[in-house]
Amino acid sequence: MRQLSIPTQVFLGLLVLTLLVWSLRGVTLFSFLPGIVIWVLLLCTIGAGVITSLQRIR
Repeated sequence: MRQLSIPTQVFLGLLVLTLLVWSLRGVTLFSFLPGIVIWVLLLCTIGAGVITSLQRIR
């Protein structure tokens, strides 16, 4: 089995965390969180995805 690189693990972790927070906020379990938290998680996930893609090119 192939080991994932650190940037890929960070990207997948952020992606899962973002989807979890987004879905739990949608069912009003995390309704106390402001919308900026979702935006920050989305931007961090996109940034990690770009870094992961750049690592694969190298």
